[in-house]
Amino acid sequence: MADTNRKIQELLSDYAGALRDGCLPVFLKSLTREEGKELSSSKEFWEAAEVVRVLNGVGFADKAAIAEAGLFASRVDANIASRLKRAKSSPRVKRTNGARTMTKTRKVEKPI
Repeated sequence: MADTNRKIQELLSDYAGALRDGCLPVFLKSLTREEGKELSSSKEFWEAAEVVRVLNGVGFADKAAIAEAGLFASRVDANIASRLKRAKSSPRVKRTNGARTMTKTRKVEKPI
């Protein structure tokens, strides 16, 4: 069970571990109301947290992967083209009352 009423140093240590492991939401959910109030008012915590973020960024900079945006952009372009094609091929008819309209066809007989 998690320790309640952690001190600023313990909270900073837990924050650094959560940042390193990529589970900040779990860290934030673990805070008690008192710990949350203490964090929000502690200038010491926020200064130390900024240092932890910088050190974490430097420590994992070589392992960071930059996403390739080319594939994403081509998929977005294809999706836009598909939507435009569908919009051109099926014109929509505006109906005033929402009921289906029925068209009657006349049967034309050929003269003999």
